[in-house]
Amino acid sequence: MSEGERPRALADYLRLAADYLKTSGSTSPRLDAELLLGHVLGLDRVALYVNFDRPLVPEEVDAFRELLRRRARGTPIAYILGRKPFLDTTLVVGPGVLIPRPETELLVEAAVGWLRERPGDRLLAADVGTGSGAVAVGIALSEPRTHVIAVDISADAVRTARINVERHRLNERVEVMEGDLLAPVAKSPRASQYVGGLDAVVSNPPYIASGEWGALPKDVRDFEPRLALDGGPDGLAVYRRLIPMAAQALRPGGLLALEIGAGQGPALTALLARDGRWRDVRVQQDYAGHDRIVLAHKETTAPT
Repeated sequence: MSEGERPRALADYLRLAADYLKTSGSTSPRLDAELLLGHVLGLDRVALYVNFDRPLVPEEVDAFRELLRRRARGTPIAYILGRKPFLDTTLVVGPGVLIPRPETELLVEAAVGWLRERPGDRLLAADVGTGSGAVAVGIALSEPRTHVIAVDISADAVRTARINVERHRLNERVEVMEGDLLAPVAKSPRASQYVGGLDAVVSNPPYIASGEWGALPKDVRDFEPRLALDGGPDGLAVYRRLIPMAAQALRPGGLLALEIGAGQGPALTALLARDGRWRDVRVQQDYAGHDRIVLAHKETTAPT
């Protein structure tokens, strides 16, 4: 927003801010401007338009300009606001933690749909690579019988996930542990209470091929944690390690639900087939028609 402009009211500031962010490379400049000004004023987007002729005091202008500068440098909106909507709730997020995406809501919905059909008073699931805790919180809120062990190798992610679990009052049903993939589950006091293994393993692992890193949008490439995004040379490195671990940890018939990159469906299907301990493998598309979720069930009998 140019220092020489003299806007008079809220609507003027929004217009100028959107123009400024557009020239800075934002793909959603108007929305960004609305979210940032709403954050400064404590107003939602509807209230902004109700108050379109409201003047801004100098302190509000200064705060708005500072947030606009951060956004123009590429800082993700979620990091600036410190929060991100996910399913029917809002999660705390910050630098060092992957920002939850709408595609991951599909992963939660698929897992919850299956868990709701399971018999029993208590179910046990693992959320591998929990990040902000989005998947674990989403499952626990949607399926009250399910206890979740949420695991991440990143200390930043573990801290953020615990904040979100606490904010949603889920401490009794979601346990957050630091460690590599499913390794910490064996040390969980809660896991020892369940006989036969996990009912579900759910994961949104890193799946971007290392060679594609430079082509990512600036606000992803320069700000979000590479540890949570880079899946190795072909994007499949974590899946190769996780699939056999999940086969060991799940009870017979248990669910493996994985988020994947667009076009990775055939490769994941092949990995599961080579393992030999999976049945009913299914690839689910997102709203854009891209491969996004792979669902598989552990065999109920050992392969011959």
